[in-house]
Amino acid sequence: MRSVQAARPKVRWRTLALPNEHGVWAFLLEPALLGLGLRPSAAGLAFVAAALGALLAQHPLSLALADLRRGKRFPRTMPALLLACAYGVATLAALAGARLLGSPWAAFAPLGLAVPVALVQLGLDARNRSRAASAELAGALALGAVAAVAVLAGHGGWVAALALWLVAAGRDLPSILYVRARLRRQRGQAAGRTGPVAAHAVAVLAVAGVAAAGALPWLAVGAFALLTVRAAWGLGPRARPLAAKHVGMLELAYGVGTVAAVLGGMWLGW
Repeated sequence: MRSVQAARPKVRWRTLALPNEHGVWAFLLEPALLGLGLRPSAAGLAFVAAALGALLAQHPLSLALADLRRGKRFPRTMPALLLACAYGVATLAALAGARLLGSPWAAFAPLGLAVPVALVQLGLDARNRSRAASAELAGALALGAVAAVAVLAGHGGWVAALALWLVAAGRDLPSILYVRARLRRQRGQAAGRTGPVAAHAVAVLAVAGVAAAGALPWLAVGAFALLTVRAAWGLGPRARPLAAKHVGMLELAYGVGTVAAVLGGMWLGW
């Protein structure tokens, strides 16, 4: 009698290599466009590549850590660790490349603030809480540092760098609350309107204060006011239900429009 060996489960490398949340790409794209749009440089582009490597490493690393935390090893565990290591090496290489391409050491300083926030998200992911609001907010805030890093890498000043990080945070954090609330309401679940709209209003006031100080254009305030109106309408009784992917596409359009308004205002002095 021939022994039959049980087939080993196949590892789906694609599911390990790429994040499940498609919206996470916008959290990198928008601050990258802000920073490189204001201060384009090869060193800044290398920093964006490093951020991409770190973003890709987060998903397989969180899966492997979740397995090890439970004291188990699955067929995906070692491949996930290998992928995370490969992405980590690519990230370090990109950071070294940024320095070799002429980035000042000051450009690395925002990473000291962003990395601990990113570790908070990683810890939540490892506990299977990747879809918690706190995890999404931490990830977006950390990636927003790309705007500041790119500006400094292009030999821009700290005022502009921090102002663009504020723009990235003010755009992403309230929008996360809005999208979560809208999708919950469309599924018939309880979700308040006041919190997301209030968060947008705070972002408008923050951007207006920075604009009054001369670090941001007033056109940016108009863009953030539009985002607030969109949140109030989207969570209102007259908003029609939209598929999650359509909500995501609209948010991408709003994000690119906000970036264009901020950069256009800076270039034109508006």
